[in-house]
Amino acid sequence: MSAHLQWMVIRNCSSFLLKRNGQTYSTEPNNLKSRNSFRFNGLVHKKTVGVQPAADGKGVVVVLKKRTAQRKPASAYVKTTINKNSRATLNSVRHIISKNHYRKDLRMAAIRRTCAILKSQKPVVVKKKRTRATKTA
Repeated sequence: MSAHLQWMVIRNCSSFLLKRNGQTYSTEPNNLKSRNSFRFNGLVHKKTVGVQPAADGKGVVVVLKKRTAQRKPASAYVKTTINKNSRATLNSVRHIISKNHYRKDLRMAAIRRTCAILKSQKPVVVKKKRTRATKTA
């Protein structure tokens, strides 16, 4: 079945839909922007890109869908864990998508999602308030 036909079937009646603030969001896997649109949908396309936080809380997991395993959902996804510093992780995600010619239209969304995940994994630094010394007579 074509991706467009699948999209016409699930666009208004999917179990992943959330309607909030006059917008329609989607919670399906491999939807980079959580937006209910054909472009970002992670179910209907033959090639999809997903970025998730790693299980240990350090790094990200890039999930790509194999084109050849459409009828075998258990083996349809390839997961790559990237656990480097921020700049190297972003470069790795950029190269995985653009050098392999794999959904170039999702490159920037994947990089932004990676950046948000890496930012959330940094520890919060509490700044100490400086107190003024009181004047003595």
